[in-house]
Amino acid sequence: MAVSTDSRFVHKIWQEQELSRMVEGGVPFPMLSDAGGKIGAAYGVYDEDAGVDIRGRFIIDPDFVIRAMEVLTPEVGRNPDELIRQIKAFQHVRATGEVTPSGWRPGQVTLKPGPALVGRVWEVWKP
Repeated sequence: MAVSTDSRFVHKIWQEQELSRMVEGGVPFPMLSDAGGKIGAAYGVYDEDAGVDIRGRFIIDPDFVIRAMEVLTPEVGRNPDELIRQIKAFQHVRATGEVTPSGWRPGQVTLKPGPALVGRVWEVWKP
């Protein structure tokens, strides 16, 4: 989901006028309004002086544990491909118990954590 201090009406216009032109059908998840910044404050991204949430993203697993986060000011765009890559990596790790090296993509080599891997990562992972 997406959460911001914008109203649901601003989200609707943004979805119809902008997002639907960048992503066929618009974004496929709900956009929620955080009018008082309570959600943003809980995640440490609410700027009380400006009354807005700073742009951030949080990957939260099914057990409600934050697995990754990124907070950027508006001048620097985010990378949706990297977000999707990370989500797929976290899903793979959860399903298999393996770990994914830097830049991992589905189908690539994973690492099996344990004492046998210590000092031998270089044999398996070729960046």
